[in-house]
Parts: sequence; C-alpha cells; structure tokens
Amino acid sequence: MTKPAGSNLSIMFSQSIEVLKKPSIATFERFERGGTVMDAGIYVAVTAAIAGIFGLIGGVNGFIAGILGTLAGFFAFSYIVYYLGKQRGGTGTFDEVAYTFSLFWVPIWLAVAVLTFLLVITIIGIIFLPLLLLAAVAASVYFAYLATQSSMNLTPASGLWTILILAGIGSWLASVVVNAIFRA
Repeated sequence: MTKPAGSNLSIMFSQSIEVLKKPSIATFERFERGGTVMDAGIYVAVTAAIAGIFGLIGGVNGFIAGILGTLAGFFAFSYIVYYLGKQRGGTGTFDEVAYTFSLFWVPIWLAVAVLTFLLVITIIGIIFLPLLLLAAVAASVYFAYLATQSSMNLTPASGLWTILILAGIGSWLASVVVNAIFRA
C-alpha cells in the first residue's frame, strides 16, 4: 500500500512540532528511523520553496538560489556531522542524521523566513532582524546538539562541539557558494 501524496510531509511536520515542544535526545530517538535522506531533502526543499516565495524580492534567480543554497547548506551540515561523527566512533546512518536534522531545521528556518518578511516590510525590522537571526542560530545549535547525540550516538566527550562547529562552517560555505553561483 502506498502512502498518499504529502503524507510524509504531514507526518514530518507533526514530528517537528513534537521535537520543538519536547526537545530531548529521547524525542529525537523516537523519530530517527522514521525516514530517509530523500524524505529529509523533500521536506527541506518544500520548505525552502515556501520560504523562497517570501524572498522573491531578489527575483527568480534569488528564489532559485535561495532554494538551492538552503539545500546545499542543509546537506553539507548533515553530511559533515555524519562523516566526522563516524570518525569519532558514531554509529548512526546518514538517513538518521539527515532525517533528525530536518525535523528541527525546517520549522526554525521557515519561521525565520516568514518573520524576516514581516520585519523587512516594517521599520522595526532593522532592530529585530539581527536578534531573530541570532535566536534562530542559537535554537539550531541547541537542537543540532541533541539530534547529533541521538542520530550518531555520540556523547559530548567525543568532540561533539568540534563536529558541530566544523559542520556549521561547511554549511555556511556551501550555501554562500551556491548562492553566489546562481545570483551571478
């Protein structure tokens, strides 16, 4: 029996809500085997497209660059965590890493896109936009910390912070390169 179109997305969205409401390693453990890299990629791509609609100010190239930059950043982060986690004795799979990361990545950065749009069209946005971005990064770091412990079965003693910092740098670089290519 095949699932109806969009059912994975609705399941993932409800799992995202659960992760945000009850952030813990145990919550991520419940969902880590619930999907694949493909599921994570579709979830992130759909959300990036929705967020991209709010960014159409940059034109069609900006829209496409935003989607591809988001995907590049997400997959770079996920793969670097997976690869370095394996080097440090992690036992998770790439499916588990990408899937668990998508569960927090999507709602946080979708909220950022919507709120950024709302703030940009107001004068107070100049003041609150940097605070919003800082809060989103802090939340992402917290959830990545929990998700990495769950999906890779790593402890803080295994160099978890080093892995997350390197993955963050790699994600940022991938996103910047893709955006530069498609905005040129």
